[in-house]
Amino acid sequence: MTEPLLQVDGLTKRFGGVVAADAIALDIAAGECHAVIGPNGAGKTTLIGLLAGEIAPERGSIRFDGRDVTAVAVHRRSQLGLARSFQITSLFADFTALDNVALAVQARSGHSFQFWQDARRQAALREPALQALDAVGLAARADARVDRLSHGEQRQLEIAVALAGKPRLLLLDEPMAGLGADESARMVAMLRRLKGDVTMLLIEHDMETVFALADRITVLVYGRVIASGDPLAVRADAAVREAYLGEQDARHV
Repeated sequence: MTEPLLQVDGLTKRFGGVVAADAIALDIAAGECHAVIGPNGAGKTTLIGLLAGEIAPERGSIRFDGRDVTAVAVHRRSQLGLARSFQITSLFADFTALDNVALAVQARSGHSFQFWQDARRQAALREPALQALDAVGLAARADARVDRLSHGEQRQLEIAVALAGKPRLLLLDEPMAGLGADESARMVAMLRRLKGDVTMLLIEHDMETVFALADRITVLVYGRVIASGDPLAVRADAAVREAYLGEQDARHV
């Protein structure tokens, strides 16, 4: 049996008296889109912070591609192939879309930004940046400044920036946040195209998106996993209905 790309065992984190991660265990296979859902305060963003290395766990372990990365720094995890997007976009507003992605390519190569004005014209930066923009459907907007992009386009650009690091696992923290219906549909279509090319862990409130994309779903409530499995099994799970989806919601997602 092939070892999962990501293995989490007993991951625990408290903030004061609040247990944000309560002995979480999950695994993600290479090429899988694995969604983590749960009500507000369930610990989803804490989990993604733990996986990215931004939060240190009190107990438990994280193995990535067979390697224990529990105590590995954020930048080193990124070098190993872990990348994340954020609920709030973190882009350079006065740079173009291409500039933003080329910066990420340059950062991955370990080069200094001291000579950025010259480096941005280099094919070694521009070509992979254009490929990342094309992957998210923004090739035609490469020369547009970020502050001229729509909110949906900025969300797509943030994923292009993450893809520029050639990640093996993409941690997506609510990519649908603030999107309208048309923008959401474009985002779902884009993520569907990426499936298989990059493994994804998806944190998302939008249940239509989750059931459209996820191969497996893990449900968190108060930092604890209450269910994990394929979408049909999770949708039918009585504990999930009671704690999160609700009988009516579960019938319509």
